[in-house]
Amino acid sequence: MTIDDAQRDASVPDESVRVRRVPERASYDRDTIDPIIDACFVAHVGTVRDGVPVVIPMFAVRADDHVLLHGAPASGTPRRGGGATICATFTLLGGLVLARSALHHSMNYRSVVVIGEAVEVTDPVEKTAALDRFTEALAMGRLEHLRPMTEKEMRGTSVLRLPLSNASAKCRSGWPVDDEAGEALPIWAGVVPIRQVLDEPESDPKNLDGVDVPEHVTALVR
Repeated sequence: MTIDDAQRDASVPDESVRVRRVPERASYDRDTIDPIIDACFVAHVGTVRDGVPVVIPMFAVRADDHVLLHGAPASGTPRRGGGATICATFTLLGGLVLARSALHHSMNYRSVVVIGEAVEVTDPVEKTAALDRFTEALAMGRLEHLRPMTEKEMRGTSVLRLPLSNASAKCRSGWPVDDEAGEALPIWAGVVPIRQVLDEPESDPKNLDGVDVPEHVTALVR
């Protein structure tokens, strides 16, 4: 696909997120992009500091047509990101792809790149809703068990909102892609799947007597 083709292709939001390497693995539709973001807890967020690119992992959740990024007001990325163009990336690894030659080794993955102007969420109602969304993303039903946030805690947290209007996904799945000569060799090739699992909850030793693991937490492992 040439640049002119991409510009004519309405599925490509913008040249900045167009997938150039193996473009057949690309997708620009929200039906592909949203589930990848929803399955990630962490986005790697890129900003520019004194002319130097800086990438920081941040807690991230999707809220409809935006990504919300959680940080501390004093840290660099929220300060630089508000009102600036930033890049957020999400990656889920699905397996190690072991081929018959070093060149054709790879990984199965699903990934998303989002580029856009981030806006700091300052409205108290919107910010409260955003922070609630972060908590519920970790454990659905958690909020009703917690004490309310204090004003100091609210001031000590920054939320950036990044639109999903300019995003692309790239995914790889399947077996190694060796050449015909390699496939004729007596060398094992295949995929080693990677799974991320939630293990049994471990209670804080400082929990009060009689405080058991609540249902909404045990439900996470089921």
